[in-house]
Amino acid sequence: MAVRGSSLENLEIGGIMYNFDACRAFYQGKRVLVTGHTGFKGSWLCRILMLAGASVTGYSLNPPTEPSLFRLLPLEEQMDSVIGDIRNRELLRQVFERVQPELVIHLAAQPIVRESYENPVDTYETNVMGTVNLLECVRLSPCVRSVLNVTTDKVYENREWEYGYRENDPLDGYDPYSNSKSCSELVTHSYQKSFLSQGLCAVSTARAGNVIGGGDFARDRIIPDCIRAVASGKEIIIRNPYAVRPFQHVLEPLFFYLEVMQKQAEDPSFQGYYNVGPDDRDCVTAGELTEMFCRMWGEGAHWVSRHDGGPHEASFLKLDCSRIKRVFGWKPRWHIEEALERTIEWSKVYLKGEDVCRITDQQIRMY
Repeated sequence: MAVRGSSLENLEIGGIMYNFDACRAFYQGKRVLVTGHTGFKGSWLCRILMLAGASVTGYSLNPPTEPSLFRLLPLEEQMDSVIGDIRNRELLRQVFERVQPELVIHLAAQPIVRESYENPVDTYETNVMGTVNLLECVRLSPCVRSVLNVTTDKVYENREWEYGYRENDPLDGYDPYSNSKSCSELVTHSYQKSFLSQGLCAVSTARAGNVIGGGDFARDRIIPDCIRAVASGKEIIIRNPYAVRPFQHVLEPLFFYLEVMQKQAEDPSFQGYYNVGPDDRDCVTAGELTEMFCRMWGEGAHWVSRHDGGPHEASFLKLDCSRIKRVFGWKPRWHIEEALERTIEWSKVYLKGEDVCRITDQQIRMY
């Protein structure tokens, strides 16, 4: 299928000029399976892969929000989209048998901390057994060359100290979401060592920091909450303005995922566990981020601090990303100011009813 807007410029990835033609040379025609493709990150990733010429299959529940980036683009008309639960191993196995994927990126998850307190069993079933189901299908599918399980920066035992967490620090997330993703990491490590360590398939995990970007309509996320408030003429309410998070534009980790998938498929020595986060200068408090948002948005946007008595969430979290800088020569492309600027640019296009496909592709080219 021809994809509109598929002519892309060179993109800078890892701090070096990464020729998109080289990326296309690898992904062109590759059979790629993306779980969680109807979500925010999954939708951006599938669009990038289609522009790179891949044959993309998605496996996920229906979009988790209304509206959704998945339907706005609209991706269901451009890819092989399977609506299914990651907990349904038989249906997932049938998709693997039909598609025979070469590359698998696992994004499917219950990703909201507060939701995990409300529905802990569903969270563990999705995030732990969903990973088991996926890796069992990989184990039984010799066609798969490269797998990436995307988890979170919250997998670490968070002692809220000043330095960034490193890949060899203990895993032990506090809340059900974070803990379930820690378990997902352990499941991945076990399958890699037990079944996939003989050069059959390269496996990595990526622990990404908080992402922002156009098309995120989820609840209980700072920037989507900000946009909903200003769009309806209300003040922005921040629960914990002093919480420090590693904010980055969604394109930062997504292009790193693609690079890891390619590198480990070509050379299994690249497989491993990787933090993906911004530089220290971009680890800002929720209050600082919101203040920056209000200044950039204009139109009298303002915020107040009002704790709603919700469950425990960590106040300080930062990643040490020195490993991917050393191994891949990677560095962030967009710092927090530009990441927020691009998010606001996309959101204003959407709120005006203009072409979100155009601005999505434009920002991919710009990155």
